[in-house]
Amino acid sequence: MDLITPEYGLFFWQTIVFLILIFLMARFAWKPVLNGLRQREETINDSLASAENARKEMQNLKADNEKLMQEARAERDAVLREARELKEKIVADAAEEAQEKADSIVAQAKASIEMEKRAAMADIKNQVASLSIEIAEKVIRKELSSKEKQHQMIDDMLGDVTLN
Repeated sequence: MDLITPEYGLFFWQTIVFLILIFLMARFAWKPVLNGLRQREETINDSLASAENARKEMQNLKADNEKLMQEARAERDAVLREARELKEKIVADAAEEAQEKADSIVAQAKASIEMEKRAAMADIKNQVASLSIEIAEKVIRKELSSKEKQHQMIDDMLGDVTLN
């Protein structure tokens, strides 16, 4: 037999075996393989849809996060503004209170100085009066040391007095 000469019987059986093999493959292998490919395709599509949903959710979370950050910044600015205003009010109140206390202390000092001045003036007047009385007493004693001078003074005084 030659290797090149074809034998039709062998060709016939090979064709039959091939057709049986195709039939068996179509019947038992291709359906599971095609089902596996379909399932794989569905799994890939589901994964892509999940990835897309996750991406959208991440964008939403990112937008929400940005919104929360803006709100937090606005709240922080409001708190800082309130704190600054409160500080300025406290400083202004403290300055006003200090000015009022200073004015009160100055007024008290002026009143105290005035009282001490009046007391000193009264004391000086009392001392001047005492000194004047003492001097007058000494002068009168010296002037009235004799009876003759006493009579002359009485006459002078009576002469000064006018009768109504």
